[in-house]
Amino acid sequence: MQGRSALQKALLIVPAVLVVVLVAGLLVGAGVVRRPLPDHTGSQRLEGLDGTVEIIRDELGVPQIYAGTDADLMRAQGYVHAQDRFFEMDYRRHVTAGRLSELVGDNEAALSADLVIRTFGWRQVAEQEWDLLTDESRALYEAYADGVNAYLDSREASELGLEYTVLGTTTELGPIEPWEPVDSLAWLKAMAWDLRGNYDAELGRAANLRTLGDVARTEELYPEYPYDSHTPIIAGASTPGPAAAQPEQPAASAGTDTNAAGREGTTAEGDVVAASGAEVTAALGGFEAGQALADAARALDAVPVLLGEGEGVGSNSFVVSGEHTASGKPLLANDPHLALDAPGLWYQVGLHCTGGEEACSLDVAGFSFAGLPGVVIGHNDQLAWGLTNLGADVTDFTLERLYDDGTYLRDGARVPLQTRRETIEVNGGEPVITTVTTTEHGPIVSEVLADTGVAGSVPVPEGAPPAGFSGYAVALQWTALTPGRTGDAIFAINRARDAEDIAAAAALLEVPAQNIVFATADGDIGYQAPGKIPVRAAVPDAPVPSDGSWPRPGWDSRYDWQGFVPPEDMPSALNPPEGFVSAANQAVAPAGQGPFLTTDWDAGFRSQRIRALIEHEISQGEPVDVADMNAIMLDDASPFGPAVLPALLSVDVDDPFVEDAVDLLREWSAEGFPAHTSSAGAAYFNAVWGNVLQLTFADDLPASQAPDGGARWLLVVQRLLEDPQDPWWDDRTTVNIVEGRDEILRQALVLARQQLTNTMGKDPGGWQWGKLHRFAPQHPVLGGEGVPTLVRRVFNPGAVEVAGGTSIVDATSFDTAAVDELGRPDFTVTAGPSMRMVVDLADLDASTWVTTTGSSGHPGSDHYTDQIDAWAAGETFPWPFSREAVEEAASATLTLAPPE
Repeated sequence: MQGRSALQKALLIVPAVLVVVLVAGLLVGAGVVRRPLPDHTGSQRLEGLDGTVEIIRDELGVPQIYAGTDADLMRAQGYVHAQDRFFEMDYRRHVTAGRLSELVGDNEAALSADLVIRTFGWRQVAEQEWDLLTDESRALYEAYADGVNAYLDSREASELGLEYTVLGTTTELGPIEPWEPVDSLAWLKAMAWDLRGNYDAELGRAANLRTLGDVARTEELYPEYPYDSHTPIIAGASTPGPAAAQPEQPAASAGTDTNAAGREGTTAEGDVVAASGAEVTAALGGFEAGQALADAARALDAVPVLLGEGEGVGSNSFVVSGEHTASGKPLLANDPHLALDAPGLWYQVGLHCTGGEEACSLDVAGFSFAGLPGVVIGHNDQLAWGLTNLGADVTDFTLERLYDDGTYLRDGARVPLQTRRETIEVNGGEPVITTVTTTEHGPIVSEVLADTGVAGSVPVPEGAPPAGFSGYAVALQWTALTPGRTGDAIFAINRARDAEDIAAAAALLEVPAQNIVFATADGDIGYQAPGKIPVRAAVPDAPVPSDGSWPRPGWDSRYDWQGFVPPEDMPSALNPPEGFVSAANQAVAPAGQGPFLTTDWDAGFRSQRIRALIEHEISQGEPVDVADMNAIMLDDASPFGPAVLPALLSVDVDDPFVEDAVDLLREWSAEGFPAHTSSAGAAYFNAVWGNVLQLTFADDLPASQAPDGGARWLLVVQRLLEDPQDPWWDDRTTVNIVEGRDEILRQALVLARQQLTNTMGKDPGGWQWGKLHRFAPQHPVLGGEGVPTLVRRVFNPGAVEVAGGTSIVDATSFDTAAVDELGRPDFTVTAGPSMRMVVDLADLDASTWVTTTGSSGHPGSDHYTDQIDAWAAGETFPWPFSREAVEEAASATLTLAPPE
C-alpha cells in the first residue's frame, strides 16, 4: 500500500516531550488520552432540533437513534459521528479537499497527496454535485452537518481527538472549521477512487510491455476469466464487447470537450487521421511515453489509501432464498474486503424515525461511514442489501502528445490545453502554487509531482507529429470526475422496499460501481448492477485492445468513450431458479452476454467456493441458518493448494531437512488445504508460493510489477505448470543454465524451508500460519514509522493472529512481494473483511454483525478495540433492531432536546 505507507513514514517526528506527557496521561488514567472521550449519557440541548431525540447505546457503544423526523435523525447521526470519530472525519475532509498539508504540516508525503488530489479536483466535483441533489437530500445533508457542528461548538481541538494534541506539538492548530455538507459528498470521491476497478492492471500492462517488448507475452500475465470453471453472478441479456457505433449522447468527464464528436476523426484541413498500429505500439513501449506512464503511476501512489487498494479489495456477498432457510425467509451475508485501519472503517448505527409518514422515511440500521449521513450497507424493516465491488473499468489513461505552444494533438489538430492554478496552504511553511493542466479526456497526472515533466530531448517514434512536439503526457479519464447523484442514492437505498426501488437507487449510484445483492421480507432475493460504465468503441486493427485494458492514444478520437451504458441495460436478476445469489467480484455475466464492463475481473475462486458451499448445504436438505451463513464467510480452504501442490509434490527433494517440511504439504492436502492459524502446512505453502513467484518472474518484470500472489497469479502459474519448459521458468540472470519448472519449484521448497526455520524454528511441526499471518491495524496518521514507539502503541491496537488468506473466502489478504525490516517475507494482512454481517429477514433481531476494531475512534475508549478479538476469532454480536431488543441491550442513553 504505497499511498498509505509513504504518508505514515513521512508524517511526523514527535518531540520527546510529548512522550512524557502521554506517559503521564496514561499513568493517571485520564489527562490527554481521556480528555476527548464523549459523554454517552444524560441530556443535551441542540439548536435546530424539531423534537426530542433518544440515543440508546449497547455495551459495545453502538448507537440506535430515535427521532420524530428524518431531519432530526440526520442531526443526531452527525452528532454521534462527531462524538466518536471526528478526527477521522476531519482527516478525510482534508485529504479529499487536497488540504492535508494544512492539517499535518510541512512534509513531502502530505504535499504530494495534496498536489495529486487538487489535480483530480475532488472537492470541485463534489461542489458541482451539490447542485444536482434533490431538495430533500440537500436538507438531510445540511441537517447532518448541523449535528456535527452542534458537537463541535465550544469544544477545542484537544477535546475532539487525541490526534490533535499530538499534531499540536509540531504544527499550529487553529479553531476547528465547521462541517459543511459538501465535506460529506467529497468523501464519495475517495470511495470511488479506492474502488475504481482496473487502473493498476492498465498501467501494469504498459509497464510490463516496456520490459518484455511484446504485447502477446504481456497479455499472458493477464489471463482471461475462467468462465468454464467459475460461474458468473448471473446470465446477461444484451450485446457484449466494445460498441461499434456511438450512441446519441457523447461521453463527458471533467474537462471534456462535449463538442468533440463534431470534430472527430478530422484534421484542421478535414482529412481523416488515425493512429497507426506501429505508432501506438512504439509509443506505449518507448522510453518517453513509458516515463510519462511511470510518472503517472508514481503520482497516483501518492494518494492516501482510505478504503483499500490492490487485489485484496473486494468483498463477499450472498443471499439464500427462504425455500432453503430454517426460517422460511431469506438470509443475506456481506463482508466487504477493504483496508484494515485503526479505527476500523465502519461505524455501526441504527436510524429509527418514529413520527408519522409525512415526517419519516427512514427506519434503517447497518454500517455507516463517519462523515456521511445514512447507512451504506444494512437493512430496513423490509429489505436488506449488501455491496461488493463490481470491478467495472471506469478509468482510462490516455497518452497525450503535447506541443511547446501549450496545445495537444487531437485528430491532427492542435487543441489548447486547459489550465487552472491551485494554492496549497502548508501548516508551518510557505504556500505552494501549482498549475493543473487538463485535456478533454481529463487532468494530466504525469506532471503533477515536482521532479516530473515532459522531456523533449528523447527521440520520438516514427510517424510522430512535426516540429514543436514537446513530448508525451498522461491524462486520466474517470467517471467520478463527472458530477453525479450518488449522494441521492444513499437515501434511496436506505428507503428501498423491493426490487423496483433497488433498481431506481442503482440508477443514481453512479460511482463507485458496486454489485447490489438484496433480499426482502416478502421473500424476494435479487441482484442489481449499478454504476456509470463507459461504452468503448471497437477500433479496427488496434495494436492493443481498445477495451480500456491498455492506455490509449489520446490523439485518435476512435478510442474515445462513446457514452455510458443506460441504467436499464445493467445486469440484474430476481429470484433465480437456483435459490441463491453469490457476488464476490467475479464476472457478472457469462462470456458473450451483458454490456461490456471489463476484462479484469477477480478470477472467481472465492465466488466459486461460496457457490459450492451453498450448493452443498442445499443438496444435504439441511435448512440454512444464520450460523451457516457466518460459517461460509469464515471458510479458509485455499484454492492455491489443489492447483499447485501436485506439481510441488512431484519434484524430487534429496535433502531430508527439506523433505521434513514437504511432508507438511502432504498432510495439508489430506486435511483439505485449510488456512487455520494453527496450520503448519499453510505456513509452509504460502512461503513456498511466494518463492515460486519471485524465482519465476523477478528476472523478467520491473520491480513495480512484482507478483502480489493473488488470484490472477494463480491463473498464470496454473498455465505455466502445464509446460515444464515454458520460457517464463528460465532465470535469465544465470549464465549458460536454462531452468525448467521442476528446478524452480525445488528452489522454492528449499528457500521456504530455510526462511521458516529462521522465523519459527527448526521443527516444522511447530510452525503456525497465525504466527506469520497477523492483523495489525495502524492509525492512518500516527501509526507508522517516524512516530515514537509509545505514541504508536497508543494508537495502534496490538496485532492478532488470523486465519484465511488471499483469494480465500475468509479473505485476509497479504502481499507475497512484501518484506519486513529484516528483509524476510512479510505475511501481514493488507486487506480483509472490514466487517461481517448476516441479516435474517424472518427475525431482524436474530441478525448478527461485527467490525474489525470498535465503534470509537478514541484510543482512550473501551470501544476502540472491543470487537477486534471477536472479529479475529470469527465471532459476531447480536444486532438488535426492534425497539424492544434495543432497550433490552441498552447500556447508556443520551437525550438530545431543542433549546428551551
